Parts: sequence; C-alpha cells; structure tokens
Amino acid sequence: MKNLKKTVDEELKKNFQIEFHDERLLDEALTQASYVNEHPNQGLKFYERIEFLGDAVLQLIVSEYIFKRYPEMPQGKLTRLRAAMVCEASFSQFARECHLDQYILLGKGEEKAGARNRDSLLCDIFESFVGAVYLDQGRETVERFVHQVIFPKLDTGAFDHVIDYKTNLQEFLQRNGDVLIRYDLVNEAGPDNDLDFQVAVFADKQKLGVGYGKSKKLAEQDAAKNALQELRVKNA
Repeated sequence: MKNLKKTVDEELKKNFQIEFHDERLLDEALTQASYVNEHPNQGLKFYERIEFLGDAVLQLIVSEYIFKRYPEMPQGKLTRLRAAMVCEASFSQFARECHLDQYILLGKGEEKAGARNRDSLLCDIFESFVGAVYLDQGRETVERFVHQVIFPKLDTGAFDHVIDYKTNLQEFLQRNGDVLIRYDLVNEAGPDNDLDFQVAVFADKQKLGVGYGKSKKLAEQDAAKNALQELRVKNA
C-alpha cells in the first residue's frame, strides 16, 4: 500500500498540481467498503460519505460554468447538458483518464469480480476524489481540476449531441432584433457512401464561420458552433 500511495501522490502532483495536506482524505476517497471489511485493523474509512459531498460540488461547479458559458441557452437545455456532463458514463471516463481506477483499494472478492473496471464504481470514486479535494483544499483547487479534466470536453465536442448550436447562434444574433441567417453548402467531397460536407454560415450576408461534418446537418451545427466561439471572443 505504501508504494501505491507514493505513486498516486506523485501522479496527482505531476498531472494536476494537487498535494493533499490530509492524506487520510485521499485514502478514504479511494477505498471501497470491501477493502475496509478485509482490513479492519488499518482504521480506514470508505468513500461513500465523501462521494455524497463531491457529487454536490460537481453539480454546482458544472452548473455555474455552463450557465455563464451559454447565456442564451434556456433552462431545459442547460439541464440536459448538465445531465450529460454529470453522469455515470462521463465520470467513469474521467476517472480512467485521471488513472484513479489504478489506485482504488478493493477487497479480494471485488477485485476478482472486476469492480475496478465497473463504471458505477469509477463514477463514485471520481465524485469522492473531488469531495476529498474540496475538503482538503477548497473550491478553488476543485475548479482548477475540473477546468483541466471536464470542461475541455465541451470544446472537443464530447457533449455536442445535447447542444443545438444553430438555435444558440440564432438566439445570440437576434438579441437586438431580427437577423437573416443562412447556411450555404460550400463543398462536398469523397465517395458517395462517405461524403464530407463543408458549410458556411452567414448573418445578413456576413460570413461568420465554416463547419464540417458527415452530413449537411452536422456541418451546419459545426459552423454554428465555430461562429459562436468567434463571436464570444469578439464580444468578451
């Protein structure tokens, strides 16, 4: 366990600039009940209470971030986007990318049963880790970690399936009145069964952005997304 502890400490410091002041919090966040039951003399606690806190912290930080990032997005769409970001599938993926799966303390039976690869457990561990960071170092460190691990996924399109960029662009442009928005097909290339589409978006004849996709609809969404990013930079 000492070597494992040293490794996780080094990785957290190197990759996320996180050094725990109270190592017991990190131990608790990465320990499953099965390990505690098999090692009663170690005086360890398991992750579930800290997970409860971490879940609430993540809900708040993600909610605040998308609320500010998408000022035109209505409540219903914000809720759907948050649900896609704050869920088992996303958190288990983040846990693996942060290598938290490698440091979970499991009982022998759970290890043999493959619990280390179980999405539900990895989701819990990610939440408990965030809860431990919050208790140890406060919200600022958690926000820095989340900005490094979660929010870049928005830029790479991981949650695009729940974001309607065309509607967002329309709402952004028409805040002060009607604007004529047009999407033009610029190019399509490739074999008939694997076409790539290029689309440009215009507002009142001014070109705002270009997008690409495997269908015209996807290319239009990509064009709207790129246009929104450019407009937000200009209006920042």
